[in-house]
Amino acid sequence: MLELLSGTGQIFAGLGSVFVDVLTGNEPDFFPLRRLMLSNAVWMWGVVTTLLGGLLIALLYRAVPWVERNLEPTLMVVSYLTIGAIIFVEVIRRFIFSEQFPWSTTIPGYLFLIMTWTGCSYNVRLRTHLSFSEFRSKMPRMPQFVLLMADAALWWGICLLVIVTATGVMVNAGNNFMIVTGTNNVMVWWFMATLPIAFVLLSARVFQNLFQDIGNYRNGRPLIEQAVLGGQ
Repeated sequence: MLELLSGTGQIFAGLGSVFVDVLTGNEPDFFPLRRLMLSNAVWMWGVVTTLLGGLLIALLYRAVPWVERNLEPTLMVVSYLTIGAIIFVEVIRRFIFSEQFPWSTTIPGYLFLIMTWTGCSYNVRLRTHLSFSEFRSKMPRMPQFVLLMADAALWWGICLLVIVTATGVMVNAGNNFMIVTGTNNVMVWWFMATLPIAFVLLSARVFQNLFQDIGNYRNGRPLIEQAVLGGQ
């Protein structure tokens, strides 16, 4: 147990060191992290990151409603518009001027990654993912509540798996100095780092829904409501 705790702390310290290197303009050293990401402590680190990170973001959302309303939609819209702009310009350049930036087919894919998973987080909050709400609305309150708690546990399980595995991929990409195809100095790990961050945001949305469901159950309010795509 002490070894797991020590390894967890070392992973946090290693990620903190990478963050400091990025802020100071130095090249991050991923080699120690790569070794740590292969240890069993990575799963304990993942649990702490998923639950504690999600809870802290949920508290931030409560304290700053503007961030709660606009963070994910802004990331989605900016990513989507950037993808559209790159494709639009490059189609014109390719068919009219017979020119094309070599990164124009790779950068949009990474931007799509950002758009997709921040959108996933946002729609967890809106409850527009597949949840069988029509079926659940006909059930008694207790089974409804139990299924909502099961939803939260399953989402946290998915967050844990993605945060751990995506962070491992990010560390491996950084350790091998992987560069986005078609560029000279755009690192793959810059984009891969957005994936675990997106799932920490998703964990925060799960906490928000959980708090709401517990409050609704205690106060006798309806537990299941029909979700609307794109609604608030």
